[in-house]
Parts: sequence; structure tokens; C-alpha cells
Amino acid sequence: MIDQSSQLRPSPIFATVDFDADGVQHGFLKLPISTDKSAWGAVMIPVTVVKNGDGPTALLTGGNHGDEYEGITSLLKLSSTLKAEDVTGRVIIVPCMNTPAVMAGKRTSPMDKGNLNRSFPGDPNGSVTPQIADYFTRVLVPMSDVVLDLHSGGRTLDILPFGASHVLDNKAQQQSALEGAKAFGAPYAMVMFELDAERLFDTVCERQGKVFVATELGGGGTSTPQSIAIAERGVRNFLIHYGLVQGDVEMPQGGQMYLDMPDASCYVQSQHSGVLELLVALGEEVKKGQTIAYVYDITRSGTDPVAYKAERDGILMARRAPSLINMGDTLAVIADIVERLEA
Repeated sequence: MIDQSSQLRPSPIFATVDFDADGVQHGFLKLPISTDKSAWGAVMIPVTVVKNGDGPTALLTGGNHGDEYEGITSLLKLSSTLKAEDVTGRVIIVPCMNTPAVMAGKRTSPMDKGNLNRSFPGDPNGSVTPQIADYFTRVLVPMSDVVLDLHSGGRTLDILPFGASHVLDNKAQQQSALEGAKAFGAPYAMVMFELDAERLFDTVCERQGKVFVATELGGGGTSTPQSIAIAERGVRNFLIHYGLVQGDVEMPQGGQMYLDMPDASCYVQSQHSGVLELLVALGEEVKKGQTIAYVYDITRSGTDPVAYKAERDGILMARRAPSLINMGDTLAVIADIVERLEA
């Protein structure tokens, strides 16, 4: 089989850091652009490399979507505090993967409307977003052993805080990722079913044999002291668990619940537009057939709302954040409860 990636031109992105040098370096991944406002400009993606001798490489990423702030904030803080002498191996920190989206406070890039996490493996000849995806696919992921991609719900979702892994053909790889998702130390750990995994950063990493852990840590287009604390503790736990930093993994005081999303029936998607009334709070248990939400028609009064029911027993682990809803929007996500782990 021909390796298609070998036929692509080199990435137009270049780094101002030396990934092989020991010590702490702060710099940029620079993507040349030419716009009305800057004829010879560049997208400047901040990057920090902390290296100390031989050992594994961890790639830590935030801002894959620009309105998800726990990862952005916790990695910006880590970039200024992590010391080389505290690390065995190499930690690559990219707090704002899709920098144009982060600067705009949007899920997608204002430069090309690109959703970075639906643009992999990318294209060096494409617009800005697929060029960023291509650089991660062909440069940063191959030099990494373990990858942590920090997400939350952004402006349109609110999600219970969890570390996540996926079902993989390679069961050793799958088990290592699941152990990492649990060790992240959020109140919940999840085996996650993705509606469309083909173009995700997750899939690129996993197909290259990397141990990949993702998170969802809140939502609503903001962060809280609690969600930032979970993110910071989780990043540290991740580095400890995979042998890059010394210390003890710290689990949540209230214990951890292990969840599973086996198939697409976990997602409850609206077939109507209107105003959403959720009847169940995040973290509450539901039963199959239970009414969990109503959608009200806002074009006329005197009409009954449409009821939406749970298709499975489980726990409400995600919900739509805005009350206005359109046909096709996910209004709730229900996960199976596998195990309750004591602190």
C-alpha cells in the first residue's frame, strides 16, 4: 500500500522552537498567510517545549475549538510553570491549536470557517484550518507517544467533566488509553462513541498507534474555578501516569463514575425547532422511555410541546446549553453507568 502522506509537499508551517533541544522553549508554529490586512503575514500558534533527556513525549493540546476554555487556560498556565528538571522526556504544549478560532472566541475559524476537529488528516495545499491539521498529523503526532486533547462543550453544550477513550481494534492501545482517561482524575471517565470519527484529531492519533485521551470539562462558552481545577489536576495526573513527571495521581474526593457510550442512541437529537425545556439536570439518572425534554413551537401559541424521551437507561452526561434549538441539534446525551469507583 502506498503511503499517501509521503506524496504531499512539506507543511508550510515551521516552528521557531527546536523540538530536540533540552530545556524550556517558548515560540510559535508559524503559518504564512496573505490577507487584505497583512500581505506577508502569518498565523502564530503558540507552542512550548519542555525537554529533559530521554523518555516519552507527551503532546498536550487545547483550543482545538476556540470557545472551549478549560484546556486553553490550564495549558497556558502550565506553559509558564513547568520546569525542565521536573520532566523525564519531552512535553509539547499547544494551548491554542486553532489560534484564529480562539482569538475570535468561536468554535470554528473566522479565516475559512474551518472546524479543526473535522479537518484531519488535513491538507498542506488547503486553506488555513486543513494546513494546521496537516502539520499536527505529519509533524507533531509522529514525534509523540501519548496525546491529551482538552475539550469542553463550548457555547452550545454543557457536559459533565470526564476523561475519554475509544473502542479500538488494538486492545492494548485501547486499554492504555482507558487507563489514562481514568487516571486523568475527572469525576467521570468515559468510553465515548463519536457520531463522525473519520476526520477527528482523535482518529489521526489512534491510527498512528498513539495513546490518545480526550476530555470534556464543562461548557457554555466559559469556565469556572471548579472546571479549571479539574483540568489542571488532570493534566498533571496525565503526565504522572505516563511517566513524564514524578508524583502521585490525585483522584476526585467524591470518587469517580465510569461511563460508556455504546452507540448513536446515546444522542437525543431534536426533530423540531423552538424553545427547549429540559426536565432532567446534568448528572441525574434516567430510565428508558422517560420524558426528558419538551420543545415548544415559538411561531404560535396554544399548541402542545413535543416530548422527547430517553432511549436507554443511564445518566444525563451532556445537554444543549442555549434554550433556542433547531432541528438536528443534540438536546441531550445519555451514557450507561458501568461502575462507581470509590475515592
